[in-house]
Amino acid sequence: MYEMLSQVAQTWGLVLFVIAFLLVLVYALNPRNQKKFDAARRIPLEDEDIHNG
Repeated sequence: MYEMLSQVAQTWGLVLFVIAFLLVLVYALNPRNQKKFDAARRIPLEDEDIHNG
């Protein structure tokens, strides 16, 4: 019984992680998200006085 549950968990766990990885990859490479990622990329370079009021 334990071996069967372990095998099922390992197989479906791998499948779920691969699907999650592919979804994250599609999200990250989606051209519609480019503006959002470009804005986040520039945050460390912005002047801190702007954010402090």
